[in-house]
Amino acid sequence: MSRTVVNVKSDVQAVLNELENKNIRNIFFVACGGSSAIMYPAKYVLDREATTLTSDLYSSNEFIHRNPRQLGKESLVILCSMSGTTPETAEAATFAKSKGAYAVALTNEPTSPLAQNADSVIKYEWGNDVDAFETNLGVLYQLVFGVLSVVENNGKFAKAVSSLENLQSVYEKALQYEKENARKYAEANKEEPVIYTMASGANYGAAYSFSICILMEMQWIHSHAIHAGEYFHGPFEIIDENVPFMILLGLDETRPLEERALSFSKRYGKKLTVLDAKEYDLSGIDEEMKGYIAPLILNRVLRQYAEELAEARNHPLSKRRYMWKVEY
Repeated sequence: MSRTVVNVKSDVQAVLNELENKNIRNIFFVACGGSSAIMYPAKYVLDREATTLTSDLYSSNEFIHRNPRQLGKESLVILCSMSGTTPETAEAATFAKSKGAYAVALTNEPTSPLAQNADSVIKYEWGNDVDAFETNLGVLYQLVFGVLSVVENNGKFAKAVSSLENLQSVYEKALQYEKENARKYAEANKEEPVIYTMASGANYGAAYSFSICILMEMQWIHSHAIHAGEYFHGPFEIIDENVPFMILLGLDETRPLEERALSFSKRYGKKLTVLDAKEYDLSGIDEEMKGYIAPLILNRVLRQYAEELAEARNHPLSKRRYMWKVEY
């Protein structure tokens, strides 16, 4: 039985119950693309909260080929794929189990190859009309804070879950706040050939996802996700009055990195779009959770910006040249 009783999804609780009987020492987050991006804030949580657990994040195919030496019977491997058909991730689950690790699949399709290859499956929902608690990010946070509770008796599990239960209303207020800003952004950037994104800490995954999944994959716009801590070590040479940047400001401990990068960018750049989590109404989010929850909000707002950009460019988010169409 789990040490902390909170209202998590039943399949999350089932995994936590299993972990009560295991000696977990390290956690590997394994996925590709957007599914990998959602794991950045979870990794940040573990870096800040775990006292004995170590963790790392891998692209699925590299996880297999790099073959981490610590991977073994004391490992928890959390894998994610919305369709559950990403071949590299499905194979990574089999690989993890072959090393004796406990593999948990997060997917929208509980009968998919990934689900079949894993030890346990947690289903999440997908779509703009889905409550935040049931989405991939919401479910992953339930799992990660639950693992911290079970393995290390971390006391923030209940605070995290109650914050997730209130997150949907925060989303709705943030989306309303940004509605007109997103439309103006789309109109101003619809002809841009390149757009950079920038963030740090728990928020970097959201910037990364917007860059590679939205701008590059879904809009065919050249892009790169820049870590705010790396901005002054090369990338800042690219900014001028004609280069557009999407800059995220979160609420975690790395915010000073983002603020420094923004301050410099304002001196030399003109096409800056700033999403600042401080501007949103976070009523219902526990004070200790705000830094962890901010990237979830920013990620949801970025989807609104993506939809407006796609509409302004007459380029649907579903449009592809190669993905699912040619052999790769």
